[in-house]
Amino acid sequence: MTSTIDGAVGAPDLDTFAETARSWLLAHAAPRRADEAERTDVSVFHDLPPERERELLGRICDWQRTKFDAGYGALTWAVEDGGAGLSERHAEVFAELEAGVETPGQHELASVSVSLIAPTVRMFGTPAQKSRLVRGLLRGDELACQLFSEPSAGSDLAGLATRAVRDGDGWVVTGQKVWSSGAQFAGWGELIARTDPDVAKHKGLTAFLLPMDTPGVEVRPLRQMSGGSSFCEVFLDEVRIPDSLRLGDVGAGWTVALATLGFERGHSGSEARVGGGFAQLLAAARKLDRTGDPDVRRLLADVWVHEKLAAVAAQRDREARLAGAAPGPIGSLRKLVWAQGLSLVSEAATTILGNRLVADTGDELFGWTEHVLGAPGYRIAGGSDEVQRTIIGERLLGLPPEPRGDRGVPWRDIPR
Repeated sequence: MTSTIDGAVGAPDLDTFAETARSWLLAHAAPRRADEAERTDVSVFHDLPPERERELLGRICDWQRTKFDAGYGALTWAVEDGGAGLSERHAEVFAELEAGVETPGQHELASVSVSLIAPTVRMFGTPAQKSRLVRGLLRGDELACQLFSEPSAGSDLAGLATRAVRDGDGWVVTGQKVWSSGAQFAGWGELIARTDPDVAKHKGLTAFLLPMDTPGVEVRPLRQMSGGSSFCEVFLDEVRIPDSLRLGDVGAGWTVALATLGFERGHSGSEARVGGGFAQLLAAARKLDRTGDPDVRRLLADVWVHEKLAAVAAQRDREARLAGAAPGPIGSLRKLVWAQGLSLVSEAATTILGNRLVADTGDELFGWTEHVLGAPGYRIAGGSDEVQRTIIGERLLGLPPEPRGDRGVPWRDIPR
């Protein structure tokens, strides 16, 4: 960090911090003028040509860099780790103020880099790895994707088959990853690979930090049904990774992966809204004169209640963090409910718009198709609904573990 927030020693009180942050934001960004009901972009995933998506990422990283250099990029991180050493409440105050100005928006890859992979490297990285990556990830100088899921190992991530074989002072990796958001723009990847096929599947994994320009790495964007190509499949053909880029101990990859997934589930829905919501649905219903329809009114009420309950849950989570509670399985509950909220909004939009969702007639309301087609993706992203329910049942409700035929069986002997 190149400067302190207020130039004084010690953390500023919240009122002083808010005043300073408000002045800084208004000096660097225009006030947000449109209210929530006037927002027309209700897409869940980006639908942009590659060059425009790259430009968007560039603007987002520029804004992150500007915040970081002023001391606002990593407010709750310790000073020695590149942060401001402030409290969660300071971060919340800044987020509320930032929501009131025009910013470039968000992108999955930027969020993954700052909120998921940077803290993972801080937690498990060697001093050299932290020095090389953490500040760059926090500042927006580096972008990193997740190389976790595979065609036959999505919900059952521990069953992944990408192999990493020790070769001298490095590793040779061969396999395939899929659903890697933003991989075509990433400079780094957090890779989970199998290093020991002769032990139980969770115990034979190791994590690596992979430069995406390494020979043998091929990234292929996947066209989504909503139109965009943010997701990618990544092919690894005898990719050589030095052992100095191993993240954590050999065989401890599942622990590293769980930490990253924990950051992801706790982060879901915590940023600016993804897709549409009550305000946009009500505006559409009014525009089409559908507010008198009983089904429309019921669904609007359901969405409104869901958003209010989500706000209450978010406040509870904030208070728990302020009290020092560690992230836990409650993140799975929040993620599941968030994905259900996206589906509820889709149901309401479908009822309100009817056949206007079928064909683009030049009406801006047709943009709701990008929400309806994109929302199902979050029933999978960050752990499928089924995985979340298993975690909730076993770790929150204390139910018996579900039967698993592969428990304790060496990965090599598991039928595939």
